[in-house]
Amino acid sequence: MGVILDTSIWVDVERGRLAPRDVANLTGDEPVYLVPPILAELEYGVQRAATPGQRAKRSSALARIRKKPCLVIDQDTGSLFGQLAAAVDASGKPSRHRTQDLWIAAAAIQHHLKVLTRNRTDFEDIPGLDLLVI
Repeated sequence: MGVILDTSIWVDVERGRLAPRDVANLTGDEPVYLVPPILAELEYGVQRAATPGQRAKRSSALARIRKKPCLVIDQDTGSLFGQLAAAVDASGKPSRHRTQDLWIAAAAIQHHLKVLTRNRTDFEDIPGLDLLVI
């Protein structure tokens, strides 16, 4: 097993709203993984920083985060993404504004990993996802 930490977790750790120890207590001995959509969201945050100091702080945090293993999005991930998006659409909650979350979920399901997030509503209706919420 293992855990993918959603962007919300990384951001809250960087901002001091969540202690790394709290995250470690939840993940235990399970390895922590990244996926490209999370790196994209974090890089966006670096690029959109309001001040040079904020940009430097975010860039430094991202450099530390990048040390975690990153899963590859491949054909199987893409197929799972399509299935999940269709299932979410069929349930009446449109998928079009949830692209990153669906990619994260697809990678987690593909690799039999959990997703740890602070945003329950972003993931709770995705079928087959093992979700942990703080």
